[in-house]
Amino acid sequence: MDCYTANWDPLGESAYYRSVAFFFRPPPPTLPPPPKIPRKEKSPSSRPILEIYSASGIQLASVVWKDSPAMFLGWTTSEELLSVQENGIVLLHSLFGEFKKKVTMTNDVVQERVLEARVFYTTYGTGLAILSALQHRFSLANNIYDMKLRKLPVVPGLQGPPSCWTVLCQNRVTNIFFAVGQELYLLDDAAYNPVTLPGLSPHAGSFLRMAVSFNHRFLALFTNTGYVWMGRSNLKVRSKSQNSPGRLGGLQCTRQHSRQRAVVMAWDRCLVVAGSDQQSIQYPLSEDSHLVPELDGVRIFSRSTHEFLHEIPEASEEIFKIASMSPGALLLEAQKEYEKESQKADEYLREIKDQKLLSEAVEQCIKAASYEHSPPIQKALLQAASFGKCFIDKYAPEHFVETCRDLRVLNAVRDYQIGMPLSFDQYKQLTKEVLLDRVVLRRLYPIAIKICEYLRLSEFQGISRILAHWACYKVQQRDKSDEELAQVINQKLGDAVGISYSDIATQAYESSRPELAIKLLEYEPRPGKQVPLLLTMNRNQLALSRAIESGDSDLVYTVISRLKDDLSRGDFFMALQNQPVALSLYRQFCKHKEPNTLKDLYNQDDNHQELGNFHVRSSYVSEKVGAVATGQRAWKNAWPLIQVLALRDLSHPHLLLTNHNRRMFVLDLFPCCLDRFWWLKISALAEQGAWEDLEKFSKSKKSPIGYLPFAEISMKYGRPGEAKKYAARVTPEQKVKAFLLVGDFTQAAEAAVERKNEAEMALILSKCTDATVVARLEQAKAQLGKK
Repeated sequence: MDCYTANWDPLGESAYYRSVAFFFRPPPPTLPPPPKIPRKEKSPSSRPILEIYSASGIQLASVVWKDSPAMFLGWTTSEELLSVQENGIVLLHSLFGEFKKKVTMTNDVVQERVLEARVFYTTYGTGLAILSALQHRFSLANNIYDMKLRKLPVVPGLQGPPSCWTVLCQNRVTNIFFAVGQELYLLDDAAYNPVTLPGLSPHAGSFLRMAVSFNHRFLALFTNTGYVWMGRSNLKVRSKSQNSPGRLGGLQCTRQHSRQRAVVMAWDRCLVVAGSDQQSIQYPLSEDSHLVPELDGVRIFSRSTHEFLHEIPEASEEIFKIASMSPGALLLEAQKEYEKESQKADEYLREIKDQKLLSEAVEQCIKAASYEHSPPIQKALLQAASFGKCFIDKYAPEHFVETCRDLRVLNAVRDYQIGMPLSFDQYKQLTKEVLLDRVVLRRLYPIAIKICEYLRLSEFQGISRILAHWACYKVQQRDKSDEELAQVINQKLGDAVGISYSDIATQAYESSRPELAIKLLEYEPRPGKQVPLLLTMNRNQLALSRAIESGDSDLVYTVISRLKDDLSRGDFFMALQNQPVALSLYRQFCKHKEPNTLKDLYNQDDNHQELGNFHVRSSYVSEKVGAVATGQRAWKNAWPLIQVLALRDLSHPHLLLTNHNRRMFVLDLFPCCLDRFWWLKISALAEQGAWEDLEKFSKSKKSPIGYLPFAEISMKYGRPGEAKKYAARVTPEQKVKAFLLVGDFTQAAEAAVERKNEAEMALILSKCTDATVVARLEQAKAQLGKK
């Protein structure tokens, strides 16, 4: 660690950069990712060979290319190889060269041919941009798995292809930014717009290369005079511009949150990192290299090396820079001195504690460790953090423990044999679930299981899912017989939680191994999962037997329905003869749904007794159908008369007061009679003098006619005391009328004043002789007049 900063290169005064060599292998290797364009081998067939390599240079696949030549190769977000052919066909292959999917574009693209293509990544997934060869027209698709290609407008006067172009994704809108000589254009779905870059020198020359940052927020352009322009991708803010002589081989922007914005340029034997303050760093290159932008840096691929160029994180810089007195640096020194059993350890700790920065020092060491790629340096920083947290009261260790686990997982997948050199930021962006998926995708099942156990993932999300992937992969192998392979899979999986043998059997069937699929289904405990696959495999008799064994009648009916559709009528009946349970269920079904089919079954079985019973029952049914039809006609003709009689019956006083069931029947039959019933009911109760019953009736449920009729009927029969009970329950609009009815002018006046209704006040004044009430109303009217 004494020479830790030896590979730090300053870019200006605010940032340092370093290049980390992940993998090195002596020549002769072939080009690591991105994958090689299919090359032609010297063989009698003269067919191109597609070679796919891991990031560490290990060959994953070598496949004879049988399709048209590929114009472009790229990777999707799910790590599938995407190839675009000149005829507009897009092919998807797995990491191991296995064909996955074929996508054909629109006829216009096929006719115009493909000249260039670009892959881009958005929130919708993996997108594809196409430049046609004839009209030089751009087309876009935001998701290649749901190919909805949209054409962009043709640029008038465009005689040849653009000198350079790229895809800009901003606010979920995808545009094409391209250059024709010294002219720049921004192309969207509706139109194209000329662009003038801010701060661009008039002598910049023609544009040759352009690159966009990983997050599409920054843009860099390179001209034939060596001029470099950097700025935001909204084309409104410039970061810098400078001259960089030489022939450019690659151009990429740096990470999103850099303290020093920079652009990385590669020449034949030189790599330049140019900052925004006219400062730059130069790295020698021993061979031609290819640049790939990442979330937090730039990957540099050559024939023999794989390096990662990134900005030094602030936490690491604060700890390791020369003469640093940051809390993290002091804590690291304290831990070193503690191992030497030196008293200086106590001095460093006291200095940190006096500044009350011990918690910050621990967090700084943890953060710096997460960004390191060297396990010894990670270990030293984490030991310092562990040493410091011992002196903090009630320290929550979750962050420390999680970082230790994450770094162990990262160090494991960074191994040469695995070849996944992720940075800590990339790991967090992917999440551990996606990382696990990518390890499984590489068929590294033992490593994936160890990661699940170490991260303590649930069995359903972790080990069971990995074992299911392993089993689906094994059924595609041809090195063992069906019997042996089924036993191996069962011994490995057992009764693991969340594993469906039917899914594995489906994969076996799709791999043209139907007998293996049947043997695997024997281990599937759920008949509902067995039967659909057996039907798909046209093993209908076996499916029927499994459905009967399950005891699920719905499942049996499903199989019977499938047999009925697939077999002739005679063969279908013969198939059911061998399954008495299925035949019995089908008879029950036919008895209610298909009586004529039931008759055919009795004929085939020569069951004359049941056939006779069938004809007898059929005659009964015919008579019943005729009787029902006659009753329907009679009911329809008598309906008006029934309504009249029901209304007359409802108004009978005896029915109103006694026969509750009959009354409710009529009201349910004729809901329109409800209001009329309430009027008749309160009239009958008042006429009988049943005032207590009337009050109970008013409280039985909310009155559909209100409570003013109750007050009116009470006054009609000379019961003002009863009427006042209902006057207080009427709606605000009827209160004045109700109180006037019972002669309570004071309450009527209060209601009118509360409603501020001059008409109601005037009505009360015309009838009232009480001076107090009159004065109250006059005062209220005067106040209303002022307003």
